[in-house]
Amino acid sequence: MAFHSIDFAIFLPTVFVLYWFVFGGHPKRQNMFVVLASYVFYGWWDPRFLILIFLSTVVDFAVGQRLGETDDGPKRKNLLAVSLAVNLGLLGFFKYFNFFVDNFVTAFSFLGKDFQGGTLHIILPVGISFYTFQTMSYTLDVYRRKLPPTKDFVAFSAYVSFFPQLVAGPIERATRLLPQFCSRRFFNYADGVSGLRQILWGLVKKVVIADNCAEIANLVFNNTDQMNGSALLLGAIFFAFQIYGDFSGYSDIAIGTARLFGFKLMQNFAFPYFSRDVAEFWRRWHISLTTWFRDYLYIPLGGSRCGPWKRTRNIFIIFIVSGFWHGANWTFIAWGALHAIYFLPLLLTDRNRKHLGATSDGKHLPTLKEAAAMLSTFALTVFAWIFFRAETMGHAFRFINGMLSRSLFSVPRIDRMDDLLDTLVLLVLFLAVEWIGRKEPYAIASLGMGWRRPLRYALYYSLVLAVFMLGGKQQGFIYFQF
Repeated sequence: MAFHSIDFAIFLPTVFVLYWFVFGGHPKRQNMFVVLASYVFYGWWDPRFLILIFLSTVVDFAVGQRLGETDDGPKRKNLLAVSLAVNLGLLGFFKYFNFFVDNFVTAFSFLGKDFQGGTLHIILPVGISFYTFQTMSYTLDVYRRKLPPTKDFVAFSAYVSFFPQLVAGPIERATRLLPQFCSRRFFNYADGVSGLRQILWGLVKKVVIADNCAEIANLVFNNTDQMNGSALLLGAIFFAFQIYGDFSGYSDIAIGTARLFGFKLMQNFAFPYFSRDVAEFWRRWHISLTTWFRDYLYIPLGGSRCGPWKRTRNIFIIFIVSGFWHGANWTFIAWGALHAIYFLPLLLTDRNRKHLGATSDGKHLPTLKEAAAMLSTFALTVFAWIFFRAETMGHAFRFINGMLSRSLFSVPRIDRMDDLLDTLVLLVLFLAVEWIGRKEPYAIASLGMGWRRPLRYALYYSLVLAVFMLGGKQQGFIYFQF
């Protein structure tokens, strides 16, 4: 069930009414209803997927209980190993089995050996990369004694399966979200209104920006060999805005929906395309995953508290693993490695935390230096997105080779130029709104709040009309495949 579907438009208000008016005031009953609603939401794609999420829930709940009962070091390590083995085993089988088989076959063929390896027709469960990381964070934090194990299986099940952020995040920590399921919730009108505004802005990002950009990006990437350099560059730029509008739009809808039910989720995007260097970009892009890898992988490896060689190693590990998390394809690994190369000079010269505040804080417009820094950072990320979007490494190199040819400085040869120009206008307006609201949790969080009510509601109705009248051909959320 996708957020921008008719099914969800019926599902959400129905669940909202039942949650507050039938089960309101009873946290346990509300949690049971959340689990039921979440399983309906997730099972809408394929009911078989429910077996996996239930298995992860049972294993991690049981492991957490046993971790709380023993202080024996080796036993605790074995319990943690069980959780990691089950979660990573499920993720590895469904997401990476065919990748490893294909590469073993290729490797043996390269050595002159005829090795036959059969791949399987495996359906990738929607959102498996997200909820496995969320459940693992619980056992890891219990193991580290940062969180006492919960004895409430229903609350834990609700935490694992919470439908707003189940499929594509944000990847919440148990230390933050689980206590919210264990306490009584009260409906807050201001939070509800803010949640609806964030949902609306998320829909604008997805339907108006991402789906329109997708039509141009798909046309270019699917016909790479017929495009000249300038058209290829435009395709890469449009994909950069497609994936941002798509994924951050999903996060906005998820966070806004959770707020309707009395829950606060972490901010997942903080206007990353206004970043002044790649380090700042990664503090602003997919924040829940970036901080997950930082806390559970980078810091345990030694983080930045070691010599330059180990720091280099740690950076490459975290970015390559992040790339591999996105998919079983060498293109994602190349995307991660490329960002490690971008990031490394900043880390080794201690400039990776140079830009911590909002861009051009206190000013209406950036300085020339800030504008140049943002443009160069955006150019680096657009170049890396080519690997992310390409079907194969060969496709990525053909795309780059064509883009960097002499035709880069010629008029783009691309069909549907009228649609392209219309989408460019939408992007300019979108970026203007994002720039105005760059210090807020989402762009329209405070936009129009000081206006008179008719003007403020005119803004909201305009955005609603934009979703219905200016949306592109409906596309699935990109991160559903991860």
